[in-house]
Amino acid sequence: MADFTSPAAQAMNLIRYIGDEVVKSGEPIRQLPEDIHEIIHAPTPVFARQLIKELYENGLIKASKIVETDIVFLFNGVNLALQGWEKYEDEKRGRVPGNYGFIAMQFGDPELDRFVEGVVKPAVKEGVGYDLVDMRNVARAGIIDNILRVQIRDARFLIVDLTHDNNGAYWEAGYAEGLGKPVIFICEKKKFDETKSHFDTNHCTTVPWSRDDEGNFRQDLIATLRRSLEQSS
Repeated sequence: MADFTSPAAQAMNLIRYIGDEVVKSGEPIRQLPEDIHEIIHAPTPVFARQLIKELYENGLIKASKIVETDIVFLFNGVNLALQGWEKYEDEKRGRVPGNYGFIAMQFGDPELDRFVEGVVKPAVKEGVGYDLVDMRNVARAGIIDNILRVQIRDARFLIVDLTHDNNGAYWEAGYAEGLGKPVIFICEKKKFDETKSHFDTNHCTTVPWSRDDEGNFRQDLIATLRRSLEQSS
């Protein structure tokens, strides 16, 4: 599970790609690249072409010329239609709810890694039906900061572990909240009882976790997630 590219996600990737290219050049794309299926993370070129055709027929993208044969389907002069630009802007502002949750955490702590993989991710899947991913699940070329922003922007919600007072996790939480995403904080119980978290977050709902009390943590996390998702829907 490396890229979470459902057909809907692939369609959004295509809209994002076209919008970014047009904004950058100020001109429609002369012709979509041959590897467009790889760019939007579609399984095959045929699947990508069908997706492009459906977006065109549904008025999300437009083209000055279309070449269609039994084996070729090409768009020339590609741009977004008004409805496509609206989706592009919504996605840029994080208004398009994703089909996964994202967890911000410090890597390299074996205990935390085991807890996230063995308890947190299964609890989220069982409790609210979403896969929970972190940056290690994302196999994608590009600048890591840009990839991180996209992953947060496209997520339905964030879970942020504050056990290590990781500056990156705090930044990711702030970025997500700025986009209007639900953010749920978790922290190792002993650490949280002794020193809390940064004063900017210590008044926020935080679900403490402990290897000795996984059951109550799962219940509290699922309940908090459900409330947060209901309030944001």
